[in-house]
Amino acid sequence: MTTIFTGLLAAILIAMCVMWLYLRGREEKVVPHLDSRTPFKIEARDAKSVTVSTTIEFRNEGTQSAMIVDAICKPQLPFEQYDGMDVRGKAEREGVPREDDYFEALVIEHQQSVRLVAKVTLTARKGLSLEQAVAHMVDFPVEFIYREVGRNPMRWSIARVILTAEELAKLVGVEHVKD
Repeated sequence: MTTIFTGLLAAILIAMCVMWLYLRGREEKVVPHLDSRTPFKIEARDAKSVTVSTTIEFRNEGTQSAMIVDAICKPQLPFEQYDGMDVRGKAEREGVPREDDYFEALVIEHQQSVRLVAKVTLTARKGLSLEQAVAHMVDFPVEFIYREVGRNPMRWSIARVILTAEELAKLVGVEHVKD
């Protein structure tokens, strides 16, 4: 009787291990391709502010469909580092601009890609003109934070790009002053 019970228990454990290994290999894997992102470009500009953007490819390199359910563009420029600019970010799908700050969830089939846009609006502060504020700007990271889900539990991931002071100055047409 114990031999039958032991054999049955072993068969159940082996079946569970095989099932776990099978399902483990069938999952989503969203990978941001930062090396092929577009250079920042100007989207809008006025006397006090400029909006720049970069486009990042997100590829599902897994074997199952994935979903990006939320995305946030978070520029990391605290006033302690540079207080001449107020910086805000926005994430959206390429070709699907939105007036609100809502990010509409999207599905990425396995071995397929989507392109997402990180927009950064910089507004001069403290009585500075846009040109003055940009001339004294510092490099800062822009984090593209996204929440993905598939067979794996929902999780947050971060893709980080650096907006350099030199690149921003060139876009705005001013010479960067190294303070």
